[in-house]
Amino acid sequence: MIKFTQPTNLNGAELRQELNAGGAVISDNSNAVSIDGNGDFWLDIKAADKTKAETIVAAHNGTTVAPDTSAAKAALLARLGITADEAKLLIG
Repeated sequence: MIKFTQPTNLNGAELRQELNAGGAVISDNSNAVSIDGNGDFWLDIKAADKTKAETIVAAHNGTTVAPDTSAAKAALLARLGITADEAKLLIG
């Protein structure tokens, strides 16, 4: 594990793809990109790939894509027999 400066917008899955595409080999295991209890950012890569990885990590701007749950929410409201406005009242 090698310590790096954490990108502002970190997406671990995207970063692993970027690293592998750039020649800094990293596992697809989600633990290969981690932040420890001290807030330090670590990558499970070989020391020989550190220089390549530094450039890739510095350029990384991960995206956050929220799943579309609107259909599931509508189905649940229909089963409960309440409208979206009524659900908002309940949530407060």
